[in-house]
Amino acid sequence: MPQALTTEARLARAKFRAWHRGTREADYMMGGYFDRYADGWDETALDWFEALLEEDDVDVMAWALQTQPTPPRFQGAMMELMQRLDYVDIPR
Repeated sequence: MPQALTTEARLARAKFRAWHRGTREADYMMGGYFDRYADGWDETALDWFEALLEEDDVDVMAWALQTQPTPPRFQGAMMELMQRLDYVDIPR
């Protein structure tokens, strides 16, 4: 039976996945969100973010930009933070 990952390992994996989405826009959105808010996440918050990482980038971006309705399982305070987009810092 595989051993469960520690919270530290899960956070490291989530950070990597957030910053390696496949497009620069998704990297900045997901990676920037992780960098701004992951410190202090509890298991529930980390579970939410890991589930979000499983979704298609185009869908996550549409929910964050509020061009499509957010599915109920992702609604709440964490998505509201994502929808502020104040964490996206695109270098020039």
